[in-house]
Amino acid sequence: MFSIFENSFRIKQTMKKLYIENLGCAKNQVDAEVLAYRLRDTYSLTSEAQEADLILVNTCGFIESAKEESLNTFFSLRNDYPEKKIILCGCLAQRYAEDLTKDLVEADAIFGNRDLRKITDLVSSLEAKTETEKTQNIQKSLCMVPDYPDPRDEEDTRDKLFSFPGSAYLKISEGCNHCCSYCAIPVIRGPLRSRPMDSVLSEAKRLIDSGVKELNLIAQDLSAYGWDWDRKRHFEELLEKLCAFEGDFSIRMLYIHPDWMTDSLIECVKRNPKILHYFDIPFQHASAPILKKMGRVGDLNSYLKLIEKIRTSIPDAVIRTTLMLGFPGEKEEDYKVLETFTKEARFNWMGSFVYSREEDTAAFAMTDEEEHNKLAQVSARRQKRLQKIQEDITTQKLQDFVGNIYPVLIEENISGEDLSIGRIYSQAPEVDGLTVVMGRDMKPGSVYKCRITRVRNVDLEAVKID
Repeated sequence: MFSIFENSFRIKQTMKKLYIENLGCAKNQVDAEVLAYRLRDTYSLTSEAQEADLILVNTCGFIESAKEESLNTFFSLRNDYPEKKIILCGCLAQRYAEDLTKDLVEADAIFGNRDLRKITDLVSSLEAKTETEKTQNIQKSLCMVPDYPDPRDEEDTRDKLFSFPGSAYLKISEGCNHCCSYCAIPVIRGPLRSRPMDSVLSEAKRLIDSGVKELNLIAQDLSAYGWDWDRKRHFEELLEKLCAFEGDFSIRMLYIHPDWMTDSLIECVKRNPKILHYFDIPFQHASAPILKKMGRVGDLNSYLKLIEKIRTSIPDAVIRTTLMLGFPGEKEEDYKVLETFTKEARFNWMGSFVYSREEDTAAFAMTDEEEHNKLAQVSARRQKRLQKIQEDITTQKLQDFVGNIYPVLIEENISGEDLSIGRIYSQAPEVDGLTVVMGRDMKPGSVYKCRITRVRNVDLEAVKID
């Protein structure tokens, strides 16, 4: 007779395997982790697509380049594995479900991202359909695009994280109410729906107890958390409660709308040592006419004053932003304002992209395709100039860290070398540079004190001192 452990092992050995190809932002990664959890009873995760019985392509549908990457990735997997079941899910599937169901016959199923709990129903239907197809030779894609669940009913539990050891994304809300004229997020993910605070705190506690050292809070706009409840902001309240948890962990804030940044939030960060002095504020532009057309209320001076306020209150604050070029109506003088903004703001990190003309957004009708394409060509050249300006600033700002000691979260070891790769507080996962640490016996997911010795391109080099 087999023991319980032996029976469990044999069941695992005979389980079908699931591979997830995740594209897009951190919010998509959390969705992928939730999908894996939902299918855990019938599918075990594999890191190799060739081993999988079922493949999920978790797509991005935000801008044109992301949509192209999503479709190219899907067709590449379909060409490589013609016999495997492949589901197209995520933002692209949600946004274009009807067209994809009709035209993308290569997909076994299309699955939206508004109610991830329904993935088990879709997979069950797909497996039943597959058996039917064997006998009747039927070829047709399934489609499931559920409506929004009540946030109180959502349970975004995860038992597998796709992050590096010691780090986790924690999604506190879904959707957005800002409705910037260029942005398709409200079309894809809907209006703001904040998770109940007890649910967020409960998940945070599980992550901390499991050994997570860095909680990366994510949302379309963190500062809007709770606004859908009573038209009041509850983000600072959430931060205070998270900081009250015991344990050796830190909190990183990602994505704060500049028009919703408050003095009290800056003070909250300043007085709570568990909150990293890292501000991810997507300003998008600095020309007042362009910002107004985008549906924002800032300008060059107000945004520079906000940056000065943050750095005056928190001298070691690190600021990352995203800037958009080529918005409809952008002229050379508008670009020059953006250039001035970049030079005077002296961001630690800055990413930029050329405006993508997206249907179902207010900005879509502001220009036609021919005008858009002409401006996009000019904007691509401007983007290169702007990024060169920022690269020089980033290199200079990185020198401020040399000679100082910081906690480094180790993410991975370099095989055969006394080297490890990690991050300090100024480096967010995936988007910023890294810290290469010289030292032995460093465990991924652990934090070590290290002295920064030099800058190499956008990375830092360090030595372990404890």
